[in-house]
Amino acid sequence: MDRKQAQDENGVVDAVAIGRNEGSRLVECLASLRRAGVRRIVYVDSGSTDGSVVAAEAAGALVVALDMTRPFTAARARNAGFAALLEQETPPDYVHFIDGDCVLQPDWLPLAQAYLHDHPQTVVVCGRRRERHPQGSVFNRLCDDEWDTPVGDALACGGDALMRRTALQQVGGYREDLIAGEEPELCLRLRKAGGTIRRLDAEMTLHDAAMTRFSQWWRRTRRAGHAFAEGAALHGGSDERHWVAETRRAILWGAALPLLILIIFALSPGLALLLLLAYPAQILRLAARRGISARASWEAATFMVLGKFAEAQGILSYWLNRVRGRRGGLIEYK
Repeated sequence: MDRKQAQDENGVVDAVAIGRNEGSRLVECLASLRRAGVRRIVYVDSGSTDGSVVAAEAAGALVVALDMTRPFTAARARNAGFAALLEQETPPDYVHFIDGDCVLQPDWLPLAQAYLHDHPQTVVVCGRRRERHPQGSVFNRLCDDEWDTPVGDALACGGDALMRRTALQQVGGYREDLIAGEEPELCLRLRKAGGTIRRLDAEMTLHDAAMTRFSQWWRRTRRAGHAFAEGAALHGGSDERHWVAETRRAILWGAALPLLILIIFALSPGLALLLLLAYPAQILRLAARRGISARASWEAATFMVLGKFAEAQGILSYWLNRVRGRRGGLIEYK
């Protein structure tokens, strides 16, 4: 029995890739899906001007061009790709979602298929996403560390994952109005419906964050804060208090404490400077508890604390827009 036959016995896999102006990265992404043996590829394009649509068609993908007169979200793009698969005569058993700046690792798909086949209660499997160029910048290294989540039962997956088609249909797919954090929100609903999310100890994808500037990292972190606030607003009242703690920590370190320091400074500069020492003390505490190299520990701890200011900005912007009755726009870092 060849590899393709073995995969088909464990269920048929189609793929949905999303992207905009990914260029050669998209070509590599689609080629990796073909090599992995997926049956059908849908590429959802969100207004590319670099020839991505032509490249995807040349690679044999079914192309869905989003209507860009409507607000774009990655969730909307993934739903559009999933809907295109459901319109086909024979829908898949599983759907592999992948971002267009990622490449699927060659041994991942058979392992993920077999796991879903053997564990009917599991509805999503993901593996290790790695940065392609972690030494390219400190921001790429931070991404690579962020992707390294614990193996085993998980609360959520990222943008790359293999999902059971019927489970995704049951919960209605992704929530399209979320500008970030759509995968954890989806996984929360999948788990509420009785499914489990599993991260396997296996290489899944190579990702190219291409973050070389501080401003890129700041926007990406601000987007995370927006996701925390919106996720907490939607599901903070659930038993697991979805993203409530993350929202509170960001507000404490990134907004409340700085405001308190400024107020106290007018009355007692010495006390304000003493309070300011809470930040280096927090960096020291976080660096000491991380089980990685000294340099990586200090990098991660420093940016973790600094990131609370960006997260707080994202949280406050979400709340401000909510008070005004507006929806926040997409926060992109590339």
